[in-house]
Amino acid sequence: MKALNSLWVRLTLTFTLIILIVVGAIAIWMNRAMATEFRQYITRSEVTAYGMESLAAYYRTHGGWEGVEELLKNGVVVTGSRWGMMGRRPGMPEMRLSVVLADANGKIVFDGVGQRVGKRLSAGELKDAIRITEVGGEQVLGYMLIALPGAPQLGSPEQRFLTRTRGILISVAALAVILGLAVGAIFSRSLTAPLQRLAAAARAVGRGEIGKRVPVEGTSEVAEVARAFNEMTAALEKAEKLRQNLVSDVAHELRTPLSVLQGNLRAILDDVYPLNKEEIARLYDETRILARLVDDLQELAQAEAGALRFNIVPTDIGRVLQAAAARFEPAAEAKGIRLACEIPDGLPAALADPDRVSQILNNLITNALRHTPEGGRITMSATAREGFVEVAVADTGEGIAPEDLPHVFDRFWRADRSRSRSGGGAGLGLAIVRALVEAQGGRVRAFSEGPGKGSVFSFTLPTR
Repeated sequence: MKALNSLWVRLTLTFTLIILIVVGAIAIWMNRAMATEFRQYITRSEVTAYGMESLAAYYRTHGGWEGVEELLKNGVVVTGSRWGMMGRRPGMPEMRLSVVLADANGKIVFDGVGQRVGKRLSAGELKDAIRITEVGGEQVLGYMLIALPGAPQLGSPEQRFLTRTRGILISVAALAVILGLAVGAIFSRSLTAPLQRLAAAARAVGRGEIGKRVPVEGTSEVAEVARAFNEMTAALEKAEKLRQNLVSDVAHELRTPLSVLQGNLRAILDDVYPLNKEEIARLYDETRILARLVDDLQELAQAEAGALRFNIVPTDIGRVLQAAAARFEPAAEAKGIRLACEIPDGLPAALADPDRVSQILNNLITNALRHTPEGGRITMSATAREGFVEVAVADTGEGIAPEDLPHVFDRFWRADRSRSRSGGGAGLGLAIVRALVEAQGGRVRAFSEGPGKGSVFSFTLPTR
């Protein structure tokens, strides 16, 4: 029963059944049609070979077809391999055929089948009729239609020929079934082999081997399934790697503030540090770092899962940029950095959440302030494009190495690995920027000519 449930076995049986039905039906039809046509061919040949001479002789004797009904009223008698119109030979099988006789103009002079004497043969009947001509001449004396029987008696040579032909037909049909079965089995195997490999790979992925891949082969549908499977396993592999990195990064990020908290609390308990406001303030700063890390992680997870709520409305990007410049002007002046804002006239409104756009700008400007030295410049600008608005934050800071550019929006990634968390953040700001921009239908990118040449972070927002 298990074998019958196999796809390739079912396909093979299906092909076999179809072949049997089709070949069997064709063989039966061909056998019957061939027998009928062969019998009629034999009869027509006998009539054509010997009947025309007798009818032509009657026409010559009587000078026309008058009185021919007396000759044909009892039909044409076919006896053995000869025929006559006046009876049959003793001991020979008899077969009488009804005929329709017409003159040279197609006018019916005798009708042994119906009542059409005096009418004309149709064009189709003239085409199928046997021409009666003078012996050795081209003059048409008349036309004869024969009402052929379905199964006339055949002589032994003809019967042997028909029997041999039927045997050949059965042998060919049997060979066709055997070949069809073999080809069907091979085809079924080739069709199901990729599916079997796909099933084995799926079981391997279920066991945790997420790096498993299958060859993209077979029919277009099977190949498409294999391609989708490979894409799925690649996505699973990437997600698993991100998960492992996230767990490792979160553990690393939490370890430092927790270690500081535990160490200081232990020192206070051991009377190494006095319990005063200064020590409590240091502990409080560490808790703020932990709280910020947890908040960023939560917001990033919600943004990537599409769980954040957005109030998408037509937004004046120029006004949002000016508000951001006003917020960060004191911090920029304190570091000796010039903060500029370039907004062209006629800038179209973007379809975005103004609060989320402000959050994006806060993260980008904070990142720029962190990496721009004293005396540097940060420029915020907006440009109208076809179907969207592009916002850019450019700085004259330390720049980004080419090999680091693809990773700047990854979570917990920082070019300077030695930078402290208290001074450099948790490395989630740019990851949050990308998540918020993409959630609003935009794209984000980073550009830098290299270390020491500044960098540009830009993002797009749709206008319709």
